[in-house]
Amino acid sequence: MMNKGDKVSVLDDSIDGIVVSVAGSEVTIETADGFTMTFKSYELIKIEDETMNFSFNKSKIISEKEIAKPNYINKEKKSKKELPVPEFDLHIEKLVKNFKHMNNFDILTLQMDTAKYHIEFAMRNRIPKIVFIHGVGEGVLKSELDFMLSRYDNLSFQDANYQKYGSGATEVYFKQNTK
Repeated sequence: MMNKGDKVSVLDDSIDGIVVSVAGSEVTIETADGFTMTFKSYELIKIEDETMNFSFNKSKIISEKEIAKPNYINKEKKSKKELPVPEFDLHIEKLVKNFKHMNNFDILTLQMDTAKYHIEFAMRNRIPKIVFIHGVGEGVLKSELDFMLSRYDNLSFQDANYQKYGSGATEVYFKQNTK
C-alpha cells in the first residue's frame, strides 16, 4: 500500500514522483517536473531511494540464458591451417549488375567463362577443391559445367554437399602433382 510522501515510479513509463494523495486504488503523484498525475496503484512501484539498487546473481542469469549444447562429438579433425573451400556463385545476377539486355547465349557464355577462369586459377594456385553454385533451374548450366569439367584430365567433380547447397552445386577436386 502506498502512503502520502512515498517515492514511486510508473511501471510502463519513465515517470517518477512523490505520492500526493491516495483514494482507494487511485494514487495521485507529483512528478519531478511539477505535474500531478493519477494512476492505479498496480501501475506504480514504490522506490526506496533515488538510486534504486538492484541485486542479482549474475552467474545464475547467465546460466539460465545459455543454450544447451547438443551431446555429440565432432569426429572430423580440422587443422587450424585448413582454409575454407572457395565457393563461386555462377548465377548471372551475381556476375553482372544489369543482365536484362543479355540473351540466354550471352548469359551462359559469361557463366562458363567465369567457371573456366576459376578452374584455371585454382590449378595455378594449387587449390585442392572449389565449389560452383549453379542452382537447379532447368539444368542447362549444370550440364554445360559437367561437360566442360569432363574435358579436364587432372580433376574430378561431383554434386556438392546436399545439406549445405541442396542439389544446385558442384564440387571440383584437383589432382595435385607431387613433382
